[in-house]
Amino acid sequence: MDFLALLDPGPDAGLAALFIASFLAATVLPGGSEVVFAGFVKLHPEQANAALVLATVGNTLGGMSTYLLARLFPPPTAPERLAWLQRHGAPALILAWAPLVGDALCAAAGWLRLAWLPCLGWMALGKALRYTAILALLN
Repeated sequence: MDFLALLDPGPDAGLAALFIASFLAATVLPGGSEVVFAGFVKLHPEQANAALVLATVGNTLGGMSTYLLARLFPPPTAPERLAWLQRHGAPALILAWAPLVGDALCAAAGWLRLAWLPCLGWMALGKALRYTAILALLN
């Protein structure tokens, strides 16, 4: 991991970069935040809790931005394609962290007009659990 030290902008700038990477990774833009998170924690283990909080908040806000953008579109006229999400509701957003399907779940929840507060809570829980699991694997 010595090569990481060459790229290290320092703990403060690194936390800001982690927040931005986490936010962008949860939008429809391609990319992931796990490598940035793991690299930052390896370089600054004393900042692990701050990294966990900022990555979770950034990733959750990114997911909610996708949710809100989807609400701009008219409600679906073919809801049978979204029956699984309608059946499970906001708790399904605990999977919003998952690659490939996470962004689609956030968008579908907004499109279906699911209540925003439960969506926010379940989304944040899933994303926090994912980053907590990564922290556990690093230790």
